Order: sequence, then structure tokens, then C-alpha cells
Amino acid sequence: MSKKIQLIDMIYAALFAVLISILGYLVIPLPFSPVPLTGQTLAVMLAGSVLSPLQAGLSLITFIFMGIIGLPVFSGGASGIGVIVGSNGGYLIGFFIGAVIISLIRNKSNSIPLLIVANILGGIIIVYILGVLWLSFITKMGIYKAFTLGALPFIPGDIIKAIIAAFIAKRINALRRKAISY
Repeated sequence: MSKKIQLIDMIYAALFAVLISILGYLVIPLPFSPVPLTGQTLAVMLAGSVLSPLQAGLSLITFIFMGIIGLPVFSGGASGIGVIVGSNGGYLIGFFIGAVIISLIRNKSNSIPLLIVANILGGIIIVYILGVLWLSFITKMGIYKAFTLGALPFIPGDIIKAIIAAFIAKRINALRRKAISY
């Protein structure tokens, strides 16, 4: 059973691709890590928590392709294929897979605990696994060092983002349901 992509899917995908891009400008470089602290993970969690799996996937594909073609959408305004094949590329691919997984786990539920669990599994664990493995491969550092530099410092902040995303998504989802019922 295939689902046709409808105009609303493209609109939501575009809106969230822009949101992810904008929050990429909220950057805090860390002197001890090649990976900066950004607002993009919050936007990725929101995409998964609000959109359908198709819409979430489209939004992240759109975001990634915007960056590949040269639009300054990656963290700090970076762009180009070099970002994807560089030390941060695994995190970007993790964003795509993570957002879809969040949406699949959520499955139209608006439960705060489920949204938090979905955000932690998709938005933190999946993103970190892919990001750390890629960081280790590209930089030739061991997995332990890649985890220590590319994941460990971000865990507390990303858990807070997962909780914030759950509460924002609950409100957005409630407003969308109310608007549809009119």
C-alpha cells in the first residue's frame, strides 16, 4: 500500500526543514569537541513528534539536500557535501533516521511520556550511534574517544530538549486536531 505525497505533506516538510535550518544558527562551539551544541536537535525532535513518518522524512531530506546544494542550513551556516562527508555527517544522517523513528514510535499519540521516550530513542540514541560511529571513522579516533567528544557532553542538554520537544509537540498536536475538527 503506497501513499501519495500530498501538498500538505510538502508544506509541513518545507516548514520543518526551515525550522531545522533556523535553529542551526543557535550554535555554541565546544572547545573540546569537533561537534557544536546546536538547536537543530530540538527541531528534529519536534519534526518527529509532530509530523507523520512520511512528512518527517521529507523534511529531513529537504533539509539535507538544501545543505548539499550550498544553502547555509547546517549548524552555524555551513553547507556543501563536505559537511555530509565530514565529521558531522553521521549526525545529519542520524537526524533523518531519528525523526522518522520518533514519528513511528509516537504513532499519533499525544502522551508526554511516550513523546519523551520517542525523542530519547530517535532524537538522541539513534543520532548519537550514527554520529559517533561516523565521527570515529572520519577522524580515525576510537569509538570511546568519539563518544566522549561527540556524544557525552551533549546528553544532558539533549534530554532537556527531548522533554521540551514533547511539551511543545503536545500543544501543537492538540491545536492541529482542534483546527481539523472545525
